[in-house]
Formats: sequence, C-alpha cells, structure tokens
Amino acid sequence: MRYGLIAGNGKFPLLVVEGARRAGASLAVAAIREETDPEVERAAAAAGGSVIWVGIGQLGRMIRFFKREGVERAIMAGQVRHVQLFSGALPDVRMLRMLLRLPQRNTDALIGGIVAELAGEGIELVDSTFFLRDQLAAAGTLTSRKPGERERGDIEYGLQIAREIARLDLGQTIVVRARACVAVEAMEGTDAVIKRAGALARGRLTVVKVAKPNQDMRFDVPVVGVPTVESMIEAGATCLCITAAKTLMFDRERMLKLADEHRIAIVAVDPV
Repeated sequence: MRYGLIAGNGKFPLLVVEGARRAGASLAVAAIREETDPEVERAAAAAGGSVIWVGIGQLGRMIRFFKREGVERAIMAGQVRHVQLFSGALPDVRMLRMLLRLPQRNTDALIGGIVAELAGEGIELVDSTFFLRDQLAAAGTLTSRKPGERERGDIEYGLQIAREIARLDLGQTIVVRARACVAVEAMEGTDAVIKRAGALARGRLTVVKVAKPNQDMRFDVPVVGVPTVESMIEAGATCLCITAAKTLMFDRERMLKLADEHRIAIVAVDPV
C-alpha cells in the first residue's frame, strides 16, 4: 500500500520517513514550503519515496499529487504553525472553499476540514504514530530523579489547568511555579512558551504538557525532545510532566541523558 505523508516542521516527519523505511512501506511526501526541513526530501528519496513541495494553502495541489501517486492512507506529522495561516499565504480554490465552510479556525476545525477533503478523495488519514509506536512515552518516572514535593504539587495543579486548555483547543502546555500558572501556550509552541515563562519567573518552574482528553492520534499529537529540555534549562525549569501512551519522545536517550545531567525530573502520567 502507498502511504502519503503531509510533512510539517521539526523532526517528526523525518522520523516517520525512517519508520516507514524500516517497515518497508512506500511514501509519497507532500512537504510544506514554509515549514518542512529540506532534509525530508533527501531522506524520502533514499527510502525510495517521492516528494512534492507545496505552499501552505495549496490543498488542491497536494491532493492531486496523492491521487497521482496512488495514495490510499495518509499520515500528518510535524507542526504547521498557526501564524503561517495568517501571514499572507494565498490559499488555492480548494483550500479557500474548505476555509469558508469552517465555523471556526482552531486546530481541530482546520485539520478536520483537511481530513474531510482527503476522505472525499478516498484517502484515509491514519494515526500519526503509525510507524513510531516504540517512541511513545511509558507511564512513570523516566529520569533518574523523581519529582520532589514542590514539583508534585505543581504537577497536580498544572494537570487541571493544562487538561482544560487542551480541551478548549488553546494549546497543550502550561508552565507552573508554586501552584500558580506562569505561562499558557497559544500559537507559539512548547519551546517558546517555556522560554517566555523563564523570562517572567526564572527558576523552579514545572512544565506540564498534555494530550487532549480525547486525543485524536491522527494529528496534533504532543511531542517532546532534546529542544524541550534545552528550553527548560534556559528557563530554569526543573520538572516536565507529559501524558503516557500519547506523547512522542524524540531522541529519547539523548533527551533523558540531558535531563539527568541537569537534574531535571521527567514523569509521564496516565491519560484521563
């Protein structure tokens, strides 16, 4: 079966390409010109895949490419920053029609619209972790150091707030200090909100990043990695809490090693 990949930014699409290669699957990659790492093209070619570069609003061109390539299932991997949708990108006719039908333009609505367009062409969007199940976080403390009493209190408080903003589709991450919310993620992404929190209240910060209560694993799956820990070090954060079984950990060994070197505790809690 031929799989399609809608590649956003970051390392996620590269890991999907590698996972598909290991599984012996054939990929047709739609790389987003404003977002995707050019390395995706080399990686896909090395795995025998094909690549097209599309603008962020070129939904029709992307679907035509998938149809030509015989794609029956597609994977969406990597963030497409919301700000790009409001930065003067010109949508094609198909994208414009889809946008005009949406009652709102939050993450769920936008991606839901794209899912419907793909389904109308006989292309099923599947779990974004389809080739990466081994990189999902397991429940429990993942680092050498467990969260201390202060951090456990911040996690308990933070989970209530983070799950609510995730339910409202505002973001996945909040930063807490002394059971008070320092920063809430909106469009800027996890690393940026951690750094913003550090500028507001450096040190003794706990980062809580959660999946939505009914997380659709086809898209917007929480991702953490080495850059997350690097941002925490810069901000003086000491603890990270994520959702087990629904959060991808990229470069897990490097990430946990770096966290241990800086006495950062990382814990994964069961989803609600």
